[in-house]
Amino acid sequence: MFPVVPERALLELARTEGGPDTLILLVRDQDTRRLLLLRAVLDAAEAAGPSVCTAAQKARLREDWALLTEADRLPAADARFANPARARLFHPLTGPWARSCLRGLDAAPGPADGERARRLRRDLAHFSAIAAVVAAGAGIPFRTRLTARAGVLALPSLGALHTARSGDVPVDVTCTEGRLVLRQAAAPDVTVHLESGVGAWSGALAWTPAHALPGLTRTAPPLPLDDLDPYRELPDGPGHGNLRTPLALDDAERKRWLQAWSGTALALRSGGAQRLAEAGALLRCLVPLETPPDVGTGRGSCSATRREAFGGLLSSTPPDAVTLAATLVHELQHAKLAALSDLVTLHRAGPAARYFAPWRADPRPYDGLLQGTYSHLAMAAFYQRRALVGGLPDRDWAWAQHARYRAQVGAALPALVGSPDLTVRGRRFVDEMAATHERMAEHLAPRGHVARAQAYVASARALWAQRHASALPPSNG
Repeated sequence: MFPVVPERALLELARTEGGPDTLILLVRDQDTRRLLLLRAVLDAAEAAGPSVCTAAQKARLREDWALLTEADRLPAADARFANPARARLFHPLTGPWARSCLRGLDAAPGPADGERARRLRRDLAHFSAIAAVVAAGAGIPFRTRLTARAGVLALPSLGALHTARSGDVPVDVTCTEGRLVLRQAAAPDVTVHLESGVGAWSGALAWTPAHALPGLTRTAPPLPLDDLDPYRELPDGPGHGNLRTPLALDDAERKRWLQAWSGTALALRSGGAQRLAEAGALLRCLVPLETPPDVGTGRGSCSATRREAFGGLLSSTPPDAVTLAATLVHELQHAKLAALSDLVTLHRAGPAARYFAPWRADPRPYDGLLQGTYSHLAMAAFYQRRALVGGLPDRDWAWAQHARYRAQVGAALPALVGSPDLTVRGRRFVDEMAATHERMAEHLAPRGHVARAQAYVASARALWAQRHASALPPSNG
């Protein structure tokens, strides 16, 4: 069912690149996995006992799925946009929703049954909102009842209704000719008019429209800037470091995003034509994050990707276009490598955190080291290409960034290349990464930048060894 990755594609990706066919292969595979994940949710619901998923909930899921199926058969009204059913199901934040459903449906009984049941009830109700949005986008007239969560009815890609009462509130929805009428008890009706692609407008103060940034290129559709979806929040755990909660944008923050975004395509292209191409092929939505207090000012920002949300990128408000472009380059490498790892077993290393990475204070597991080195290799290439463009006002800064990233990759590569846990294809992959790193020596950064970068890595290694000497593996020492 899943495609074989050709050797050519494997080597393209190892160079942190990827031609159109390679990127399409990754995207189609991830979309197939999303459909299988949704099927798994439906199967798990059908198999669940009545104490977990009631007969009424199962019936509603079937109705919603039938509505999606009907919409899937219809062509898109605007040729610039994908089939509305598939586009909505492939939206990155549908992945975290589906995973949350599966956790609720598959969880063993325990003391948290009440909270688990409440969360699952909300998760399953959200599928009804997804189906309603898809049907509305496809032009299918319908009447349905949805449930607002904690006083907010989120209609993904359209916007959110703030209900008159708090808590979980029923809302009756009628859709005719591109218009939704939202009705709740003890409050005026809200009429919402759908826009093409992303968003819907209303004169009611209770309605907050979804927002989108202009397409990255002239022919690309708008890109959702999603600060409304209830599944955009980062999961608990140490994997996301100091990242804060998602940010609800005000007008000032939205303008800052638009200002940075307006120059992002040019900044990406200056770092290599493939950087713009991969962003166009892989990026499906941006999720604004609060900026942690320790990020600082200037060109500081924070960002993340989530494996279950392919195509989504979470980022604090970018200070400028170059910073946003670099964020896209960095995070999309994580998305590419995660997608490749779903198709190809690159290594069989365990989860033990014992490797030195110059960009982290803590020991890293082998897979984490591979992910970090891969994204840093792309950053080194991005800044080198920018530094080689004549006339850029920040050329010297680009050389400094390139030197730092290249030195960090050079310090991490020996452990990657020397691992006995690599598969045959994994060895081809990391060997090509090492060759790409070597080829960068054809255009060295100014000597002062190289010396400072090497001194920085040496200092980071010495401090790390001081703290974690017993964990330092010989291949990384």
